[in-house]
Amino acid sequence: MQIPTIIDVEASGFGSHGYPIEVGVIRSDGARFCRLIKPFEHWTHWDDKAEALHGITREHLHEFGSDGHEVCLKLNDFLANSTVYSDGWVVDHPWLIKLFAASGIEMTFNVRALEYVLNEYQMEHWLAVKSRIVARFNGKRHRASTDAEIIQQTFVQTRPLAPPTRSQLAVGNG
Repeated sequence: MQIPTIIDVEASGFGSHGYPIEVGVIRSDGARFCRLIKPFEHWTHWDDKAEALHGITREHLHEFGSDGHEVCLKLNDFLANSTVYSDGWVVDHPWLIKLFAASGIEMTFNVRALEYVLNEYQMEHWLAVKSRIVARFNGKRHRASTDAEIIQQTFVQTRPLAPPTRSQLAVGNG
């Protein structure tokens, strides 16, 4: 598989009342997209623990966030009917659904769990390689675009380490 397009979402809280406040994407070609999302009026839940993790305050979000409708249109355009992968699909996908539903826009890209494209070797070595990459980022903020880059780099750096599959060996011996 080629390098996957990775999406990451930061949210106002960890539970079902949370909503997306930032989305970051790094495409397989290296192009990036990152937007803060201004909360809709009915989105009021805020978790101080989530804020401590991502470092985005409500005030910052209201001042610098983009309209959710605009974010959805730009995401659809940027991702152009592709499939994107998330290492936190179980939370990122519902948050994206919540964003698109609140905006009244159909999501025209697919979101899948990253595990669909990882081989066994990658899964076994994922945490160790990711830890090394995170250390190289040397304290860069925990934000959606940085997280997407870390995930994609972890994919890239674990892939070459993977032993060849039987089919790859058969092609090489043919």
